[in-house]
Amino acid sequence: MFEALQNEKQEAFEFPHKIRQISENQLLETIMIKTISGFKRIGEENAFTVLARAAELSAEGRDIINLGIGQPDFPTPEHIVEAAIKALKDGHHGYTPATGILPLREAVVRRTLQTTGVEISPERVVIVPGGKVTMFAAILMFGEPGAEIMYPDPGFPIYRSMIEFTGATPVPIPVREKNGFGFSGDETLSLINSNTRLIILNSPANPTGGVTPRAEIEILVKGLENHPQVAVLSDEIYDSMTYDGEKHTSLLTFPEIRDRLIVLNGWSKTWAMTGWRMGWSIWPDNLFDNMRKLAVNAWSCVNAPSQYAGIAAIDGPQDDVATMMAAFDRRRQLVVARMNNIANISCATPKGAFYAFPNISNAGWQAKQLATALLEEAGVATIGGPDFGILGEGYIRLSYANSEDNINRAIDRIGEFLQRS
Repeated sequence: MFEALQNEKQEAFEFPHKIRQISENQLLETIMIKTISGFKRIGEENAFTVLARAAELSAEGRDIINLGIGQPDFPTPEHIVEAAIKALKDGHHGYTPATGILPLREAVVRRTLQTTGVEISPERVVIVPGGKVTMFAAILMFGEPGAEIMYPDPGFPIYRSMIEFTGATPVPIPVREKNGFGFSGDETLSLINSNTRLIILNSPANPTGGVTPRAEIEILVKGLENHPQVAVLSDEIYDSMTYDGEKHTSLLTFPEIRDRLIVLNGWSKTWAMTGWRMGWSIWPDNLFDNMRKLAVNAWSCVNAPSQYAGIAAIDGPQDDVATMMAAFDRRRQLVVARMNNIANISCATPKGAFYAFPNISNAGWQAKQLATALLEEAGVATIGGPDFGILGEGYIRLSYANSEDNINRAIDRIGEFLQRS
């Protein structure tokens, strides 16, 4: 049934023979209207808007502490940088296969086996220029008017933005503080209907730092047996970032859904490579060629030297990763302790990623207004919870990918601002 639906959608996108009866001007006008309409629906990621405003204020001489952007504040490990330099010196400056060089895809296979215990074929791996590309491609494949796509709320804003761009209906999956900011398997299943085409999951999660327990994932996977038309996109970009003994549960460990599972992962967070724009995705056999064609049409290939750096990241020493995670853990505990000492603020302990999602609902502010005021008046960049979804109201996101000194100074300012406001 799943393959039949995909074939049906592919046929729907082919121009019928009747189109020859339409004048060229009429056809161009119709395409233009549809294109403009789609772009009116597309949203943004406000973290980059906040980053730009913070940069403007800094350029004016303001002392701005940025707890808004989600990127490690550590340099890319030296052996990874050296691998890219060596690749360039060795002449690796040209095109590569659209899906990525085979040695890199094989490295992803090794890493997947190590972290999940699941052996995959390199012929299911696509190397992409950043994790967003995988969600863009998956949502594009399944999104169309009349279809429904489910996504976490609060969650990464690009999920909803891309769903709306395709004309599909976005259906929020509630992510609640009382559940440790994990999703409920039963509640998620209750939202599925005959129009549901794709479910997007994210654990460890942005913006909450929540880690969904394996038991809830098992409930969801079991229930999906009754919904064979529904594919799953599992965003596992923070899979290496868990604390307090929590273990990441990859959806790959459930063989019963592998024929409709897309996994998103990459180098940005684990190896401090956000600006390298390097990601990987794992596709079921029946969707792999669709992704390959998108790669050929859209970006040709990921730049060659970065791909060799990606091999070094996976196969090389992981000491720098361990150092980063130890620092994130200390900062996490610092943020939670200090935010909980501010009157009318409560901060749940995040179990993954490098974000805290303090509850500010008793502080007398709407979340986005508070985030704006903290930046403009207190010099602290944060992100208002509603930028991550309807259920984000009453929260702000703090990234603790910053130094302990800056975190202390920032929370001092937040506390002082709330005290006098």
